[in-house]
Amino acid sequence: MKKEISCEDEYEAQKLASLIYIKDNNETFIAGILEIIENELVISLKDKSAHQHTFQGQVRAESFADFIQSVIEEANRLVDTRVTQNVVEITKE
Repeated sequence: MKKEISCEDEYEAQKLASLIYIKDNNETFIAGILEIIENELVISLKDKSAHQHTFQGQVRAESFADFIQSVIEEANRLVDTRVTQNVVEITKE
């Protein structure tokens, strides 16, 4: 299943893609969603750090949180991320 998520800008898209999926080790680095505040999402990573990401609107932030929840719960796994300008395309199986 693929999902395209629009971030506020290209920097936010690249940051999100690099933090949620590490291609070299084929692992997911995201551990949980801490909070959604309007168009901002705070995620926790497996190294216990927290990072804020800004999306183009609250609906997109909530959409990403819904999509990634099954990965966090290990029902699905991420297989690829691609960034095109401010859009992150995420593929899970």
